[in-house]
Amino acid sequence: FRVSFMQKTKHYIGGQLSFILSSLSNSTLPKIWTDEVDQPTLDQLSDLSTLPFIHKHIAVMTDVHAGIRSTIGSVVPTKGAIIPAAVGVDIGCGMMAVKTSLKASMLPDSLYELRSEIEKRIPHVRTSNGESGDRGAWGNPIERISYCWNMFLSDEYEETITKHRKAKGYNTITHLGTLGTGNHFIEICIDEADYVWAMLHSGSRGVGNRIGSYFIEKAKEEMERYFIFDKLPNKDLAYLVEHTEIYDDYVNAVSWAQEFAELNRQVMMDILLQCMSKFLPSFTITNKAINCHHNYVARENHFGTNVLVTRKGAIRARKGDLGIIPGSMGAKSYIVEGLGNDESFHSCSHGAGRRLSRNEAKMIYTIADLAEQTKGIECPKDESKIDEIPAAYKDIDQVMGNQNDLVKIKHTLKQVLNVKG
Repeated sequence: FRVSFMQKTKHYIGGQLSFILSSLSNSTLPKIWTDEVDQPTLDQLSDLSTLPFIHKHIAVMTDVHAGIRSTIGSVVPTKGAIIPAAVGVDIGCGMMAVKTSLKASMLPDSLYELRSEIEKRIPHVRTSNGESGDRGAWGNPIERISYCWNMFLSDEYEETITKHRKAKGYNTITHLGTLGTGNHFIEICIDEADYVWAMLHSGSRGVGNRIGSYFIEKAKEEMERYFIFDKLPNKDLAYLVEHTEIYDDYVNAVSWAQEFAELNRQVMMDILLQCMSKFLPSFTITNKAINCHHNYVARENHFGTNVLVTRKGAIRARKGDLGIIPGSMGAKSYIVEGLGNDESFHSCSHGAGRRLSRNEAKMIYTIADLAEQTKGIECPKDESKIDEIPAAYKDIDQVMGNQNDLVKIKHTLKQVLNVKG
């Protein structure tokens, strides 16, 4: 077996990956855009590659790393089945960025007041174990939230939970227009021409998490019902088969969660721009506004076949597509244009990817390290953010260099303000 590594030039090697994958029967060989792949990630990719309904191959992005249930940084095309755990529970997670007419010279010396206003206006983090009074949810949703929920989301959601009661989330409308926790963030950035951008990262929040978790368990039940469960290389690779009712219900629920996530980002961006208008000089929005998922499913045609493409930590990069690839809270981010690479299923990476787990980062680094690595950025610099320290992430420039056959860089952004979930 041989695995392709596509970096600055495409070449093929054998070695460790060939040996690990050589024992697989009926497997499709992944194509990988990096040579930095650790053992847990290789194990997950090996398991995934054995499934009989993979179309052509799995494409593995430059920021690849092992996830809780499935590999982050993977593009999984399937025909006739779908794997809920490969989609995950942060359904529709993604990025949004807007370019403004503001120039860096027009920003005040201190952005503390603007950061405080953003933190006040947009619910973020998680307190009270998510119960009543949680800072990460609306206590009383503002009028815009209620309008968007009732106009675009409520009817279809009711259809899903009427049929699948256990898929009902605790936070639904109260999480629309909220940031979340972990690596979700809001940023003000400056590009290479000194223009100011607003950028944010979030997904379908608690309601999407509940949908994902529910259908992952339903897929396991389906495997048991058809006596397939014990034959799976990994129990989290339980799948749903096309032309079944549960498959259709899941695809519809995922589509709804992706719509929630996209609308969630749009609502937050509107609030963010209002906050900027309050503290910054008058500005306009240019025609560069991007809202893209990086955890999602889409029906697409690749190599002449209609398939479902699951991008787990990857964005679509068809020729001409604009996308967003963020670095860590202390590094650069990139606005990119897709090159339409067929071998990657028109995909590219979704960010830098973690180098250290959250617990490892907390054990190695201190508040002083965080302050040093985020020098010059208006952001929280306390113990609760150490797990998001820039050193916990891979080098974004290396990640970008390894995928120059997937995308070209249009803009390079450097943040000056960060609100972390």
